[in-house]
Amino acid sequence: MSHTIPLRAPLDESGLPRKEATIAGPPEPRPVPSSRQGDGMLNTFSVPYQQVLDRITPHLPPYLRKIEPTPYGRVTFTFAPFTGCEKEPAKPDSYYDDPRLAYVPESQDAAEHRIRTVARSVLDDLYEQARQQWKDVAYVADLRKVVKDAPDRWRAYEREAKALEAAYAYLRTPQAATEWPAAISRLVDAQDRTRAAAAAFDERARDIAHVHDQHLYAHLGQGQALTEAGYPEARDWHVGDGFGGYFRDGLVGKIDGLIQEQEAHLAKVGRLSGITD
Repeated sequence: MSHTIPLRAPLDESGLPRKEATIAGPPEPRPVPSSRQGDGMLNTFSVPYQQVLDRITPHLPPYLRKIEPTPYGRVTFTFAPFTGCEKEPAKPDSYYDDPRLAYVPESQDAAEHRIRTVARSVLDDLYEQARQQWKDVAYVADLRKVVKDAPDRWRAYEREAKALEAAYAYLRTPQAATEWPAAISRLVDAQDRTRAAAAAFDERARDIAHVHDQHLYAHLGQGQALTEAGYPEARDWHVGDGFGGYFRDGLVGKIDGLIQEQEAHLAKVGRLSGITD
């Protein structure tokens, strides 16, 4: 959430505010929305931007590149690109230790109360925006670490799955009746190969699912994150679920269910046709 802050200091070429005063008088202050400590009520008041800047400057992060106003008086932040390998952005200890940011009751010093409240709000917004940007980048970076050869393993699974489908479909043809034991044997071989390929893919899917779970609250969805990581084809992958650190609903489970259906059907056909008792 951004807060409205009256800008009484011009921006230099980098977009960061300069402290020198302008020749013209300062503009009329605009109301600043903030919340009163302890009651959640929204109050509006005016605070000189330069005074807020003086309070927040010691706590600005090195990755901040620009602070700039919007046409509506809000303040936005521009950050250096994150790699996702940095520590998660968080307010520094100095934020909590700074006596010039410590809470002062409005009844004790109204002006100081307003300045400190707005300064804390600006820093809160800054680090929250940085954290949200970092979270998405970190999500993508973590996926790149674990995907590895998952595309190759998925393609191997698809080849075996198609072979299994063909072997099962063949059993419905008249030709299969002339070589029923051999056709069944080829089906069993196809089942085994497909399950092995599924298990190989699950080895990668397990790690991918755990990354999805670790970044459950990122703005990026799972498919979008994998696309950002360079794997748009992953929308077709059966990754399973890694919620809570436990892997479930993997590809092997899907294939086991399919094999059970095939075998139950074949057993029924054998019984009804008199091939088996």
